Amino acid sequence: QVQVVESGGGLVQAGGSLRLSCAASGTFFSIGAMGWYRQGPGNKREWAVTITSGGSSNYADSVKGRFTISRDNAKNTVYLQMNSLKPEDTAVYYCYAAIKVNSNRGEYAYYWGQGTQVTVSS
Repeated sequence: QVQVVESGGGLVQAGGSLRLSCAASGTFFSIGAMGWYRQGPGNKREWAVTITSGGSSNYADSVKGRFTISRDNAKNTVYLQMNSLKPEDTAVYYCYAAIKVNSNRGEYAYYWGQGTQVTVSS
């Protein structure tokens, strides 16, 4: 069984920083892309950032230049360093991992974490 677990959320003042972690565990063949979505109060879930297994990353315009994603393939873990946080970054942050469970054939299946709350006070 595959699990994706986030950690590191919390309350921070505007201008501050937080670091989120996300680890995939269980039995599987390979992990492809990993990344984060977020859902603010009253908003739809929106994509924030993705990192490929090779380390290439893409960011939403709303977080570009402030957030940095990194990855440790040996630990099946990604990290999201969030700097210069703004009140509008307040959201539940959801990590996802694209995983092939049984073999390298077929499509990736997407697994999601339970979400971690980030609250930025003004």
